[in-house]
Amino acid sequence: MSDPVLYSERGSSWWPVLWGPVFAALGLVVEQLTLGPRNVAMWVLVGLALAVAAAIWAYGRRRLLAVSLTRSELVLGREQLATDRITAVREVGAPVGARVLGGSWTVPKGTGEIPLRLDDDTVVLAWARNSEVLSEELAKLVGEKSEL
Repeated sequence: MSDPVLYSERGSSWWPVLWGPVFAALGLVVEQLTLGPRNVAMWVLVGLALAVAAAIWAYGRRRLLAVSLTRSELVLGREQLATDRITAVREVGAPVGARVLGGSWTVPKGTGEIPLRLDDDTVVLAWARNSEVLSEELAKLVGEKSEL
């Protein structure tokens, strides 16, 4: 049985895939209203190309920027961390050069960093768009484990 999800963020939604076809449809409408040749096939291809590019972008963001927390693990992007390795969430300083969880060099833009002390006394940086809520959930988990 899998653990219940305590905190979750999708990296992106799929609605940006619609931008390309909408812009292509607007271009087609403008072209239909003006004098000159009609290039319907070109606008269809432009809409499809933009939709494919946006789908690749959204898929990448969903894989690399997704955050999930259960009782047993914290998943940040491509990296999984067992929650029993986390020893402290509050009052942990973030040293210069601390490793960022998720496989990135820096904390992703638009997210807040959460320093975590691990059982081997290293400090790593977790991140989330709503870092306060994730920090609270992690603190509850660490508090629960210390009481056991």
